Amino acid sequence: MSRGRLLMTNIVAFVVVLALIAGGAYYYIQNNNYVTTDNAKISGDLHTITAPADGKLSAFNLEEGKKVSKDDELGKISGAEKSMSVKTPADGTIIKKQANNDQMVQAGQTLASEVDMDSLYVIANIKEDELKDIEEGDQVDVTVDGDDDTTIDGSVEKIGYATNSLFSLMPKSNDDGNYTKVTQTVPVKISITNSSNKVLPGMNAEVKISKN
Repeated sequence: MSRGRLLMTNIVAFVVVLALIAGGAYYYIQNNNYVTTDNAKISGDLHTITAPADGKLSAFNLEEGKKVSKDDELGKISGAEKSMSVKTPADGTIIKKQANNDQMVQAGQTLASEVDMDSLYVIANIKEDELKDIEEGDQVDVTVDGDDDTTIDGSVEKIGYATNSLFSLMPKSNDDGNYTKVTQTVPVKISITNSSNKVLPGMNAEVKISKN
């Protein structure tokens, strides 16, 4: 092997070793200082606007994206006995309209859904063996698929009191002796402060929580 080729081989080997060392160091730092997961979604307090009585819906000139305030009158229900107002239960933005003018509706029927877009948060599902490393108030970096060029500031607001599997409709039984241990996850609510209008409820997110 020529001296030039030997030198090039040594340089490549050296660069590879450096890359492995750097990668290992990065993994070590990340693992020791942060809890991370991409099992997270943007969420918000969802409210439904419902029909207060049976009857015909009128003056319901509502569009998705419209901002509303608590107790705003959005329309009327004309029934057999009297006319009743359709009002909003909270401040928010209409994210789905589910009824139209002149439609016959029933009491309790959902007419629209709203979310307070100014108070969105993240629900991150954290592995049970990592919960010991976080606590309320820990700082969080959030990246959202819909706005992946921006890192959103967040903080741990609340840690759940049960695993997600506890509320499964069909929990698995281990009575047959073939039980395989599966790592459980616990929902953690993360408040966010500087999200843009590109961030929408239901979007996937990735979080990096600073360990306590």
